[in-house]
Amino acid sequence: MRATVRLHALTRRATSGVIPANRSNNVAFIGLGRMGYEMATNLWKKKFAQNSSGELIVCDARQEVAMRFVEETNGRSASFVKTPREAVLSAETIITMLPSSPHVVSVYEGFSEGIIHTLKELPAEEAQKTLCIDSTTCHVSTSQELAQTMGQLQVNIVDAPVSGGVSGAKAGTLSFLVGGPERSFELAVPFLDLMGKRVIHCGPSGSGLAAKICNNMVLGVQQVVVAEAMLLGQRLGLHPKVLASVINSSTGKCWASEVNNPVKGALEVPEGQAGPPAQRRYEGGFAASLMLKDMGLATGSGKMLKVPLPLGEKAEEVYAEMLKANPELINRDFSSVYKYLEKL
Repeated sequence: MRATVRLHALTRRATSGVIPANRSNNVAFIGLGRMGYEMATNLWKKKFAQNSSGELIVCDARQEVAMRFVEETNGRSASFVKTPREAVLSAETIITMLPSSPHVVSVYEGFSEGIIHTLKELPAEEAQKTLCIDSTTCHVSTSQELAQTMGQLQVNIVDAPVSGGVSGAKAGTLSFLVGGPERSFELAVPFLDLMGKRVIHCGPSGSGLAAKICNNMVLGVQQVVVAEAMLLGQRLGLHPKVLASVINSSTGKCWASEVNNPVKGALEVPEGQAGPPAQRRYEGGFAASLMLKDMGLATGSGKMLKVPLPLGEKAEEVYAEMLKANPELINRDFSSVYKYLEKL
């Protein structure tokens, strides 16, 4: 299998400590979850599919997923490695899209196989050529501490969490909310442009995450109240399509209703399009467990900074109770909160 051959070649070079001559032309993408897989696909299509001067190197804790990615490219300008260490030794630009803060700490600071330890082993001038883009939604403090460490190594890094969901990742229409020094931001933009539609510099390190956490708190609250309204309306005798049409053309209009409506059949879906996750048993969207994590990041920050977040805290409770009562919804789209409320 061609993918396996590419793995062996890169592993030998990385573990021997030999830096590939084309490291500057390569990009490594670590984390091929629902979002990361689609982001990496767009990056490959737009930068590497027709360009043989470099390649996209993918890495995931689930090796079979990384292998599948390479197989889907027919091994053309794509390969995979087993560890973050090998990714750093093979590529000058590193993009990470991980589930949460502990995963960021593990990938960047994980002993000999972590990104930071590997950068310290490189000649200083080679390490300083490296650009790290972390699109994980994690604790602001985690990102700021990471940026401080990278700054000491004179390595460029930005936090660049995304907004737009799995559908936006697949369509290449994501919004990147970026935190970091102006120079690092400028270096990151050409890569982010290949995966999204808008790139917004929010301020210094951690600012992108601050913006993302606030935005997702709004979204999490909205999805609960849209589910409540759709449930109430039906009990009052309204057809879901009628109610959705009213909300989406009135003051209640929001993404949680207009795009991610939680009721199957409430939205008109053009032929050939998948529609919201509610159309497919809430599969393929933004996992409810990740929304609970993001709500916790927001409310945790609120408590630390003594900012009252009564709606955010209540919505977090709803998602927590929902997953406790219905563990089968953990990996389903967070709009499945409608099914939880319906059962109540």
